[in-house]
Amino acid sequence: MMRKLSLFPAVFVMLALFASCDTTGFGNISQHIGTAMTAVDATSSAARPISEEEEYYVGRAVAAKILGTYKLSTDAHLTRYVNLIGRTVALGSDKPYTYGGYHFAVLDTPEINAFAAPGGTIFITAGMVRTTANEDELAAVLAHEVAHIGKRDGIAAIKSARWTQALTLIGTTAAKNYTSSEISQLVSIFEGSIDDVFKTLVVNGYGRSQEYAADETAVMTLARCGYDPKALVSFLKRLEQRGKSSGGGIMQTHPGTADRIDNISGKIPATGAIHPRAIEARTARYNQSVR
Repeated sequence: MMRKLSLFPAVFVMLALFASCDTTGFGNISQHIGTAMTAVDATSSAARPISEEEEYYVGRAVAAKILGTYKLSTDAHLTRYVNLIGRTVALGSDKPYTYGGYHFAVLDTPEINAFAAPGGTIFITAGMVRTTANEDELAAVLAHEVAHIGKRDGIAAIKSARWTQALTLIGTTAAKNYTSSEISQLVSIFEGSIDDVFKTLVVNGYGRSQEYAADETAVMTLARCGYDPKALVSFLKRLEQRGKSSGGGIMQTHPGTADRIDNISGKIPATGAIHPRAIEARTARYNQSVR
């Protein structure tokens, strides 16, 4: 049996071809795409889930769109520090590896927020970093975002009808050349999928069950990594005191912060005392990188 090709890498090929060809070249574009798609199995594609490879490509596009709204921080030391903590909690999470790996970046804005693009790219704002009180709280924020990636909450934002339409189109046209109309449809579906995810991350926020689950997973991750799982509660209490900011992400959630605190307070795993030297080392790292 021929191996099935992933949908979104193929759409990336389409977008690249669009960038290098004018509309009069649709015949050649169609021929290339038709060749690339001949391995798609139409009979099994009707309801299959999005693969990790496809999720990676969606995440890259979502990350690019986020970077069209926010600038990256130029603080290399802070970025290295966030990556050190982020990769630590990722390795201790339920999903330590993704198709394209985990990547952490700091956004240069005083806004208090964090976003997890599908596939493993996590953004945290400089304002969010400076809202934390210590390394354990910073690890708690990153562990929460890692949990969203592990549970594929971002990719779940893509409307099922949109995904079904894409699979149906590819399944019925894989063995022939694509017309300009079909190419346009696939590109439109891809762009719409990116918008679905972006709006959930940046505008609307996640729902009650997703936030509860991410919080509950995050405290378990913190405990496995040797961080204080109670740090998530202390951080959420600080957010509650500050009130909500505009935008989505961790600051625009359903339920509200108070409900999240109530939900997680009785689910903190028991851990041993953290060694004073570990606390001292974390404090020194945090003060040097954040303060």
